[in-house]
Amino acid sequence: MPLRALLSLVVLTGCSAERVVGPIAEDAPLPTAALEDVGLVPTYLDNASRQIASVDDHRLHSFLVVRHGRLVFEEYYNGYGPHNPHDIRSATKSITSLLTGMAIERGVLEGVDAPLMDYLREAYPHVRDRDDLLVRHLLTMSGGLDCDDHDRRTRGQEDRMYRSDDWVAYFLSLSRPYAPGDTTRYCTGGVVALGEAIAQGAGRDLAAFAEEALFEPLGIENYRWARFDDGTKVDAGGHLLLTPRGMAKVGMLVLQDGEWEGRRLVSEEWVERSTRASTRMRGMGYGYLWWSHTLRYGEIDVDLVWASGNGGQTIFLAPDYDLVAVFTAGYYNSDRAEIVFNLFSNAVLPSLVELQDHLPSGP
Repeated sequence: MPLRALLSLVVLTGCSAERVVGPIAEDAPLPTAALEDVGLVPTYLDNASRQIASVDDHRLHSFLVVRHGRLVFEEYYNGYGPHNPHDIRSATKSITSLLTGMAIERGVLEGVDAPLMDYLREAYPHVRDRDDLLVRHLLTMSGGLDCDDHDRRTRGQEDRMYRSDDWVAYFLSLSRPYAPGDTTRYCTGGVVALGEAIAQGAGRDLAAFAEEALFEPLGIENYRWARFDDGTKVDAGGHLLLTPRGMAKVGMLVLQDGEWEGRRLVSEEWVERSTRASTRMRGMGYGYLWWSHTLRYGEIDVDLVWASGNGGQTIFLAPDYDLVAVFTAGYYNSDRAEIVFNLFSNAVLPSLVELQDHLPSGP
């Protein structure tokens, strides 16, 4: 789609009335640079910025680009700013994937083939017939239980689960129409259960584990987990509050193969395995709670990895080009959330100097 056509996708959406959350703390800053200094042609992003500014009623909240470890483009809209943490919805799941790798490498979990109930049995002693449900099944959305967030007829659909007190108990109580590993269906409840398994294995709250293993090393303090069951458990499947800059740091960690400022946080092997497609959903690749796809520009294939949350909360990665783009938005339960993918594919990626000879006529 030509960049000039993006405006038609923005203009029909209406305003966002979402409450802007004030800063919780202050994160360590990101280094900055000019677009040209990191090999990005400004024309496409400048045009996108002008088009967005010309529309009063879009639902974008933030738009950031990082290349070679430098923040080079940063815009906020609809009352949001750099220090307002945003509900990143299911992009939280990709962070839980990182935490799962960290838990395995620290001996908290035995591995992706460890049975889930090895960690939840003590807390849920009455659960039966779940011994063949493995960690890998929850990472790949293939647990086989009656749970599909895109099908409200399934008992495990997330909005139905949210009405219960203990979401883990609710998930474990679901019937099982498929054998584990046989069918892929998007299920938030399984990721919530995975987060609680990490907590039980670590002998501490998942938030405490994440603080020590991930957020403190990244210099992220301006965040907050959502909770359930009277605040005793952490929602590992969604609703983490995180700033767009914090989201960018998570993307940078993945691009750097799990290393941050000379410190190894998670193995290169885990990053490679979790971002590589294990199955497919919605026509896209799906790894361990990360999405993937390939776009073509002329004769060049660009491999993408991303974390995605309802409404347009997205961390896009182009690993071969050391590029991260972050979006937050308020297009909840709307196909209009595709605007962030269109902005990334039609404004961010075409900015790469490496692609200039492979693009059609200008922006």
